[in-house]
Amino acid sequence: MRWAVKYLYLGMGVLFVYDFLLYADALMFRRVDETLWQARGLTSSLVVPFVAIAATRNPNWSVRVFVSKQVMFHATTLIAAGVCLVTMAGVGYYIRIYGGSWGKATQIAFVFAGIIFLIVVLFSNSLRSKVKVFVNKHFFSYKYDWRDEWLRVVQTLSDGRGSREIRTRVIQAISDTVNAGGGHLWMQDNSGSYQCVSDWNANEMNLSFEAKGNLVTYFSGSDWIIDVDELVSFPGRYDNLTIREALVKVEDAWLIVPIKHHGSLIGFVLLIRPQSFRSINWEDRDLIKAAAKQAGSYLALLQTSEALSQANQFEAFNRLSAFVVHDLKNLIAQLELVVKNAERHKNNPAFMDDAVNTIGNAVNKMGRLLAQLRQGRFESTMTKQFFIEESVAQAVKELYAYMPKPSLTVNGNFLKILADKDRFTAVMVHMIKNAQEASQEDGQVKVSVDRVDDNAVIQIEDNGIGMDMLFIKEKLFLPFQTTKGNAGMGIGVYETREYVTSLNGSLKVESEKGIGTKFTISIPLDLSDDTSGYHSAATAEA
Repeated sequence: MRWAVKYLYLGMGVLFVYDFLLYADALMFRRVDETLWQARGLTSSLVVPFVAIAATRNPNWSVRVFVSKQVMFHATTLIAAGVCLVTMAGVGYYIRIYGGSWGKATQIAFVFAGIIFLIVVLFSNSLRSKVKVFVNKHFFSYKYDWRDEWLRVVQTLSDGRGSREIRTRVIQAISDTVNAGGGHLWMQDNSGSYQCVSDWNANEMNLSFEAKGNLVTYFSGSDWIIDVDELVSFPGRYDNLTIREALVKVEDAWLIVPIKHHGSLIGFVLLIRPQSFRSINWEDRDLIKAAAKQAGSYLALLQTSEALSQANQFEAFNRLSAFVVHDLKNLIAQLELVVKNAERHKNNPAFMDDAVNTIGNAVNKMGRLLAQLRQGRFESTMTKQFFIEESVAQAVKELYAYMPKPSLTVNGNFLKILADKDRFTAVMVHMIKNAQEASQEDGQVKVSVDRVDDNAVIQIEDNGIGMDMLFIKEKLFLPFQTTKGNAGMGIGVYETREYVTSLNGSLKVESEKGIGTKFTISIPLDLSDDTSGYHSAATAEA
């Protein structure tokens, strides 16, 4: 350590000794010796070599001061402005002294003209670009402050809202890296060709490129940025690439930048030449490529979001279609039963009346289902009060002709709920029909309606094949899952739970393999004008 610091101590000692002699002499003679004072600067300069040696022996003493490009650029601008003002002041002073009677007026006019010139120069994009190039070339080893450039690119891309604005932001983010005047963006469509989908500070363009065209093929195998002027003058530098003449003839066409994501070409950008022409070097190209890669991630995310939105729309439509088909299946079963019994009972007036009512019912329901399919939704068209036991009784009546015949027990009357009666009855038909299909023809399907506190409770119980706990936990409430093989679609229970939940109700299931299943549906009663009271032990069987 002594070896590292001894020269620093020697230098400090020289300064201390000399100042001690200087001020000691001043104290003794009550004046500063003029010779010693004049020599003080020279003796202090002798200390510099000692400090330099100490610094070389202690490299960790060096202070790393970082000056950002923004500070350097603005400092250069201020210095230039200061030099300009000083020059103007000097010239103005000369005019005032030697300008005669017009000197003062000429001085004022000159200073005012100089200020206007300075303002115009400071707002010149061309001059600002040249100053940046000068600062980058003479004060920094790298042209760009990569941290600031990267934050700028991310900020530009993140500000976009909606698909079209994000595409425009992509062009802007890449253009700003090299101060381009604007640009066009091409992206791949569903057919595989590339269409011009957005423009920024440029005229709209209707120009497409085939997926197997020369430009797309070149970009698929290379990330190299194409300089249009260089391509025209030296095509050999781009493997003798030939591109469409319409693209080359675009006004001020400058650079063509590929945009890739995971090695796949998403699109490419044509940049317009800036007002102040400049050549680009390797660092410009690296910055453009970095911005293009970041833009590729945003465009890939945009494509994924659009595809997901479209898939969700198709999924909603398919789901709606599945529910409609499920309802149609039950209606077809009713009509099949009418056709099956028509030959035997066609001369029976009571059967004919019942058949006409059944067919009319089926036609009305199919009309409502088709209307819902056209509208693309399941929302209720008529939400009103009704007695829940009437709806359940109607569902039991519709399915009474099927085996095993369902039995209904009503332990609570006048149980009013607020819902769409047709939709609720259809849900009950689904659940009872499911119980019938899961049971043998000589089995049992029991339906009961009761009131527990302020809730209507419906129980549907069968002694069919049942379900194990694993199926109930993992698959029962998922669409298109069933234990009935080809006999069921697996959406009845799913639709029931979704609809009951929308009524603020609950659906519970108890089942055992080979023993049977019991569904318990609980729905809050509508007590807004409940004056009927609670009627118990009113039992009816159908």
